[in-house]
Amino acid sequence: MMVRPCPLCRKPTAWEGNPFKPFCSERCQTKDLGAWSEESYRIPTKPQEEQGEGWSEEDGEEGEP
Repeated sequence: MMVRPCPLCRKPTAWEGNPFKPFCSERCQTKDLGAWSEESYRIPTKPQEEQGEGWSEEDGEEGEP
C-alpha cells in the first residue's frame, strides 16, 4: 500500500481507496483549492530591471571605497 504525506498537514495518507488523494481529507483538499482560488500560491520571479534614464548598476555603489 502506498502511503505519502498530505501536502498540507503532512499526515501519512494512504492513496488506495482515498477519494481525496493526494490529500488526507476533504478539509485539506478544500483548503488547497481555496488557496488556489485566492491566488495564494505564487512562483517567485526575478524582478524586472528598470530601464530608463539615470539608472545603472554603478549607482548603488556611490560613496563606497
